[in-house]
Amino acid sequence: MSQFQVTKENYTMIANVSVIGKDIMIEITGGDNPHIGTVTTLSASSDMETTRFPSHDGRFHKDDVLAQQVGKIIQSKLPGSCTITAGVHVNHISKKQIMVSGSMANDMGKQILNWIEEYDFDAPVPVYYSDTENPE
Repeated sequence: MSQFQVTKENYTMIANVSVIGKDIMIEITGGDNPHIGTVTTLSASSDMETTRFPSHDGRFHKDDVLAQQVGKIIQSKLPGSCTITAGVHVNHISKKQIMVSGSMANDMGKQILNWIEEYDFDAPVPVYYSDTENPE
C-alpha cells in the first residue's frame, strides 16, 4: 500500500492506495471523523459512477466531489478498474477549509498520477475458456 497526503488550513487529507492485480483501490479520508461517505468507480474506458451514502443527519455525503477530482486526474492512465472510497469530515469546517479542499484533492490526484506512471503493474494475464471450451 502507498500513502499520499496533503495538509492545508489545519487539516490533512490522506489517500491510501492499494493495487489488486492491475486494479487500484483508493481510500480518501481525513479531518476529525474519517468515514466512507461515497464510493466512485471508473476505468480509463468507462465513465465515473458514484454512490453517495446518507450521513448521520439524513443528508447525503458530498465526498464524491473529492473522489471525482482525483478520478479525473488519474483516469486516462488507469491500467485497470479503480474504486475510490471517500470520507473527509472536519468538525465545524470553515469556509477557507471548504475552499482549499478542491486544491487538496487536485494535489493528491497529481501525486497518485505520478505514482501510477512509475508503478510496475506487472500482473499475470487472466486465462478464460474459449466459446468452444467448458470446465471439466
